Amino acid sequence: MSEKRTGIAGWPECERPRERILKEGPHVLSDAQLLGILLRVGRPDSSAVQVAMDLLNQWGGLQGLANRSQEELCAISGIGTAKAAQIQAAIELGKRVLATPLTTGVRIGESRDLFQHYYPLLRDLRHEVFKAILLDAKHGIIRDLTISEGSLTHSIVHPREVFNPAVRESAAAVIFLHNHPSGDPQPSVEDRTLTARLVEAGNVLGIRVLDHLVIGDGRYVSFADQGWLSGE
Repeated sequence: MSEKRTGIAGWPECERPRERILKEGPHVLSDAQLLGILLRVGRPDSSAVQVAMDLLNQWGGLQGLANRSQEELCAISGIGTAKAAQIQAAIELGKRVLATPLTTGVRIGESRDLFQHYYPLLRDLRHEVFKAILLDAKHGIIRDLTISEGSLTHSIVHPREVFNPAVRESAAAVIFLHNHPSGDPQPSVEDRTLTARLVEAGNVLGIRVLDHLVIGDGRYVSFADQGWLSGE
């Protein structure tokens, strides 16, 4: 069967995703149709929408598609490295749109502000990422940085790796956060032990640890909100 007969170009104009999105808006299209527009072309025996459906079925929908490796995406017939890169770029853009901006110089308000920024960026990761937010004397944001990326169960963080950039940037305070791929944000024994070590190291250096957030599936735990930082 030829691409001409199976491709979207052979569909009635009123059913073509690109024409529909121009006329009616993106909200009327299914996930597969939106993804099909991104892919543009399918494979010899299937339209781009069918390839998109294969992707979504393979990975359990859009959320399952997020953070798939290039190799995993390319395992689907009709997906090459260029299309895989397009998919990854679109997903990352979506995450950044959802993330509440953290602007340099702006003071951190509540722990929920941090959660709303970082949750879209970390929610679908299958490994732990430990980040530090460096703050000035007025608790304004200097910048954030990734300290460690670990396995599914843990990441390795040493106080030296955490505080070296804080000292270089003349940070007066820091906030830590990391994700739990399991979805449960309850801090582990290791999380509590690490936080205590970081608070102690910060006290020696004169850099205050303001909080440590553990981000799970749609929820989080703040060490500061729980009163776990003092006397750790």
